[in-house]
Amino acid sequence: MTDPVSLPGLLAMKRRSEKIASLTCYDATAAALQDQAGIEVILVGDSLGNVIQGQPTTLGVTLDHMVYHTACVQRAARRALILADLPFMSYCTPEQAAHSAARLVREGGAQAVKLEGGRERLDIVRFLTDQNVPVCGHLGLQPQSIHRLGRYAVQGRDAESAKRIMEDACLLSEAGASLLVLECIPWELAQAITATVDIPTIGIGAGRHCDGQVLVWQDMLGMSARNLRFSKNFLAGNEGIREAVSAYVREVKTGLFPGDEHSFGRDET
Repeated sequence: MTDPVSLPGLLAMKRRSEKIASLTCYDATAAALQDQAGIEVILVGDSLGNVIQGQPTTLGVTLDHMVYHTACVQRAARRALILADLPFMSYCTPEQAAHSAARLVREGGAQAVKLEGGRERLDIVRFLTDQNVPVCGHLGLQPQSIHRLGRYAVQGRDAESAKRIMEDACLLSEAGASLLVLECIPWELAQAITATVDIPTIGIGAGRHCDGQVLVWQDMLGMSARNLRFSKNFLAGNEGIREAVSAYVREVKTGLFPGDEHSFGRDET
């Protein structure tokens, strides 16, 4: 059996330019299939609010929901690293974040937790890291900020916002974050961040130059009603779900996915 994926192992993959394949997951059946297909990072995302619960945003997802689904995934995964989202309003202070993360680790079996935000989260990242809880940052489009943003849209296209995202990426890395998700930003910005920070970057709608890629499970199987430019239906042209996941892993590893058609340029209108 291949050794379990670890954070040092993911860092080694970045250093040798080996792409990291990640998918979201919410149940044991899918977790076992993803694990066997070679997915390195299984993300138990608060996107379950959209694709499992039928909610319009991720904001209704609770910590209890996240613990339950993380535990379901953890029971079936043997090799992949389990990364779980801290849901909306569950990490407002370092102490609250520590309580929430402890539940995800103890009850859910998570090996790392993900939170949204940049410089405003540095105290939390440092505190969790000091307590030996690995943290994944999340920059660019942040779904938990949808009411402030007003709509889901590409972030970092103007010079000022791109500079802020770049600075936040560096600050999160310096604060102790182990991974960084970059969502819906221009590929040029994602490329620059990936070349600058010492930690692996995992992109979704951020182009081919990230150290790895993640997609929502239902989106990559064509099960979602959402028509997302940065995603691809891997079930089309393959005989079944197992083959679709294997195709996804293969295309991420070889650099075929994402293609230019799945990316956003800085100067696009």
